[in-house]
Amino acid sequence: MELITILLIGGVAGWLGSVIFKGRGLGFFGNIAVGIIGSVVGYWLLGKLHIYLGSGLIGVIFTGAIGAIVILFLLNLLFKSGR
Repeated sequence: MELITILLIGGVAGWLGSVIFKGRGLGFFGNIAVGIIGSVVGYWLLGKLHIYLGSGLIGVIFTGAIGAIVILFLLNLLFKSGR
C-alpha cells in the first residue's frame, strides 16, 4: 500500500511541477519519476533553507512539486529542445 501511495503522490507532484514550470511534459511515468526524485530533492533543498511545509498530504505534494520544478529546470538546461 505504501508503494501505491508513493507513486500517487509522486505522480501528482511531478504533474504539478510540470504545470507550474510550463516545460515539456514527460508523460505519465516521467512525471511519477520526476515527482519521486523531486520529493527527495525538495526535502533536501528546503531543509538546507530551513523551510518546512508540514507533514500532511498537501505539504508533501508541494515539497515534491518544488523539487520537481528544480529537476525540470535542470533537465531543460541539459536537453534544450529546438522550440
